[in-house]
Amino acid sequence: MKPERALAGIDVALLAGGLGSRIRNATGDADARLLAPVAGRAFLHHLLAHLARYGASRVILALGHHADQVTAWLAQGDAANRLEILCHIEPQPMGTAGALRFIRHDLRSDPVLMVKADRFADMDLRAFVAAHKLAQADATLLCVEVEDASRFRRVDVGADGRVRGFLPPAPGPGIIDAGVYLFSAAMMDRIAATDMDTLAGDVFPSVAPGRLRGYVTCVKVVDTGIRSDRITAGTITDGAV
Repeated sequence: MKPERALAGIDVALLAGGLGSRIRNATGDADARLLAPVAGRAFLHHLLAHLARYGASRVILALGHHADQVTAWLAQGDAANRLEILCHIEPQPMGTAGALRFIRHDLRSDPVLMVKADRFADMDLRAFVAAHKLAQADATLLCVEVEDASRFRRVDVGADGRVRGFLPPAPGPGIIDAGVYLFSAAMMDRIAATDMDTLAGDVFPSVAPGRLRGYVTCVKVVDTGIRSDRITAGTITDGAV
C-alpha cells in the first residue's frame, strides 16, 4: 500500500476538548494545545500534514478550551487546505468517550482513526491500518516501546497482540498508549449508545476479550504538554511528517 493511500476513506477524529491546563503549565500562557509550537510551527500544522500525507481527507475536530484560537488558525489555511475539516465545540469537558459520542454523527467511515491532540507518534500509518484490518478487531491501540514510561499509561500487550490490561506510569522501559486508535464502526456505535466518560477507564475494560488489540512499535512520541519534548522535536518537520 502506498503511504498516500493508508488513510484513504478513513475519517479522523481529533480530540482536543480538554481544558488545556497542561499546556498553560508548560508554556506559561493560555495557548490552545493544538497551537503549541513544535519545531517552529504550530503542532496542528505538523499533525494535519502527517495525516494528509497518508491520504486522510476528512478530519472532525472536537474542541473545547480556546476553540476560537484553533478555528482562527484554521481559517488562515496552512496545512488545513488539503483537508475537509469540521469543528465541534464541546459545551463542557466531556472525556474521551463523551467527545466521540458528541461527534459520532459526522464520522462516516469504518474504521475511524482517533487521535488525542496532545500527542504525536511519528510512525508509518500503513502498518497500523493493515494490522487493524487483519485482526478484524473492535479497536486497535497504537502502543509504543519507550525507555522511560514514567509519563504515560502503560499497556499490557500479549504476544498475540491482545490487550490484557492497563498499568499506571512507572519509571523504566515499558509499552505505552500513544493516544492513537482505530475503531470499527460497530465500536463507535457502542460508544455512542452509552454514557461512558473515558476510553481507558470505562470503554476499553468493557470490550470483549480478544477484541481489543495493541499494535506495538518503536517510534518517537512527542507530548505537547512537555516543553522539552517540543524543543527537541527536530525530526518533526514538513519533510518528516
